[in-house]
Amino acid sequence: MIINNAKKILIVGLGLLGGSYAMALKKKGYTVTAIDVNPQSIDYALTNQLIDSGATTADPKLIADADIIVFALYPHTFTRWVKDHGHLIQPGTVVTDVTGVKSCIVYEVQDLLPEGVEFIAAHPMAGRELSGVENSDDSIFRGANYIVVPTDKNTFSAIELCKSLGQELGFKDVSLLPPEKHDEMIGFLSQLTHCIAVSLMCASDDPNLEKYTGDSFRDLTRIANINDEMWSELFLANRDCLLSQMDRYRNAFDRLYNCVKNADREEMRSMMRFSSERRRNFNKKA
Repeated sequence: MIINNAKKILIVGLGLLGGSYAMALKKKGYTVTAIDVNPQSIDYALTNQLIDSGATTADPKLIADADIIVFALYPHTFTRWVKDHGHLIQPGTVVTDVTGVKSCIVYEVQDLLPEGVEFIAAHPMAGRELSGVENSDDSIFRGANYIVVPTDKNTFSAIELCKSLGQELGFKDVSLLPPEKHDEMIGFLSQLTHCIAVSLMCASDDPNLEKYTGDSFRDLTRIANINDEMWSELFLANRDCLLSQMDRYRNAFDRLYNCVKNADREEMRSMMRFSSERRRNFNKKA
């Protein structure tokens, strides 16, 4: 299926997500090009047939030829790229992204782009602990969630195109959230969980934890193997939402702490029953 007759897709940033987008879209028959400052990433993508052509600079021809441009960059790099090279994007091009925070970049990028270029934000809720194009794997999209993040400036056609892109990539569920609600949800569902995993790994100085642990600790701390450069930027970019969610978590943890401290088994069991009921909803979805 061709997305609204779009045949040429440019990906700016060939990390894990950018490479996985390229892999999925090439399999679907699209012409996929890429820009990445790392020549090794471009060479890998070409050698492994993830892209048709690529460049290490903002190549005007690659940019002008694209029907859709997907930015797979860190937030600050994304906005800087648009400031420096956005004038090269041709009217009629639809721009989207994979960025994990929205309020701090969406409105700015929409204002920076040339007349006739529309930016419709998106967030693929998929990933791996490994980074880099060499770890690209389009199977991470299957069964995963994809969030389209429109503003009042977005047209119906661009929103529908972005939804179709998520479906074309293989995502199971496609949802719509405004930027502020997206950041609130991501603060809880993604960023807070990474905070918890990191905190758990830092909570004990025993050097032999891996010799004693069972599956529960391994499962709970899987995401503690974290890209510190990216996630520290995301945490600070969404600081207010994340701090609010951390406060909510501390309140819930304190409630359970007091149950244990005061031997309040009934309240403890009540929390556990509520937890189990909510978790079963995730099992049904999976």
